[in-house]
Amino acid sequence: MPSRPTLLALLLAVLLAAAGLWWLWGPGPPLAAAARVTVAAGASRRAIARQMAGAGVVRSAVGFELWSVVHPRQTLKPGTYEFAGGQSVPRVFRTLVRAQTLALVVTVPEGFNRFDIAGELASRGIAPAAAFLAATADPSSIRDLDPAAVSLEGYLFPATYRLLPGMPAAAIAALMTGRFRQQLRLEPDHPADLHRWVTIASLVEKETAVAAERPLIAGVFANRLARHQPLQCDPTVIYAALLAHRYTGALHRADLAYNSPYNTYLHPGLPPGPIANPGQLALEAAAHPAATDYLYFVSDGHGSHRFARTLAQQQHNVALYLHALRR
Repeated sequence: MPSRPTLLALLLAVLLAAAGLWWLWGPGPPLAAAARVTVAAGASRRAIARQMAGAGVVRSAVGFELWSVVHPRQTLKPGTYEFAGGQSVPRVFRTLVRAQTLALVVTVPEGFNRFDIAGELASRGIAPAAAFLAATADPSSIRDLDPAAVSLEGYLFPATYRLLPGMPAAAIAALMTGRFRQQLRLEPDHPADLHRWVTIASLVEKETAVAAERPLIAGVFANRLARHQPLQCDPTVIYAALLAHRYTGALHRADLAYNSPYNTYLHPGLPPGPIANPGQLALEAAAHPAATDYLYFVSDGHGSHRFARTLAQQQHNVALYLHALRR
């Protein structure tokens, strides 16, 4: 039978072991504010353990790593997580295994092009801009809709999305083109030539934010196309500059002379594809352009446009616009 000192020593050893395990795996320290941690794809368990300890989520990186060692079959998922203080290592570990990530709400406005979307995703820490641009440069996922598509531009439907940081760029693009397909099912009488329709809609979207003007502008484009007149659409020139990595935030005379198939001052007809992602109203306007004899339009300097039937009327409207700018 063990002596009394031996029993005390054993009891002390058990208590010390329990205290050690509690320190390693028990509740983390209290936090003044929730800790947000982004786990990168491919991060090692040791790196994740250090992240959690560095953010104050757990007391010890060693404790988190030891817990992961005794649970080798469970995979820690990448993403952005938010933790309150006082959570145990098993609970934190379980959160990463179940991928209980913090979804971010991202709104893609009407008229955003894929460069705009890439910048927004990068600024929110969801996906690198270069990865999204590479994913959306490949039109293969929409070939069944538009065999002539040169990229996914035009088919990344403007809407509000819940996205997880660390999501693959291709998965984000698939969500957006999937939303376009849903919208298409709501428009059973859409034009058969999807490429032409979405391209015109993207021009309309970029030219005006005034809903009542969209059918009029679509009508101007239809009239000019019928007469084989260049569309002379400034947003197409801007898009050409974006593709060439030469856009500085403003349109310059040199841009109007830049030889690109997207430059509708130099090349008659439509550009090779959409220049932005149109919303529902722009798509409706492109499908049902107003029947007018307008051939021109110019800003009135106050957010709307003046329309003209002749070049003389257009020149008068341009003079009014310049006068409004001077005032």
